[in-house]
Amino acid sequence: MSDTLAHDDTAAVIAASPFLIQIVSMVRAQDSYGAWDAKTDAQVLTPYVIDKAARREIPIIGDPDPEVLWRVELFYNAAGIAIERKTGLIAAPSIRINHEGFGRAMLTAGRLVVYSKYHRDIHRFGFDTLQALGEAGDRIVDEAVAMIGRFPEVANF
Repeated sequence: MSDTLAHDDTAAVIAASPFLIQIVSMVRAQDSYGAWDAKTDAQVLTPYVIDKAARREIPIIGDPDPEVLWRVELFYNAAGIAIERKTGLIAAPSIRINHEGFGRAMLTAGRLVVYSKYHRDIHRFGFDTLQALGEAGDRIVDEAVAMIGRFPEVANF
């Protein structure tokens, strides 16, 4: 019974977040062989959830592996698509991470930088909970939409 309740709770968290809905569809779009067809949306998002105990197990110094870089890329691509759905403007991600896991992720619309974040220790990229993942993504989308609203002439250029 508690598994069903937990599944219902995670399904509600995902349904409440436009960003989580978008990132699930982005991850599923990458599944060209159907390996994730039987997985729930929460299972598809599991690699993004790294609680504090699991994060402590990851060494502070380390090179990011391709899986982590792929997840970061999908995270910002999903944010860009969610911004585009809200504004009608293409929000293109630009991610530059060096071999040590330091770098910047930006989203631009036209000539306007609508979101920018410096990352360090990208090999530890993740969120404590599924809800925290959704809130972070929705916050990025909301900030970007507000920036576009503030400078529409630059974003539409």
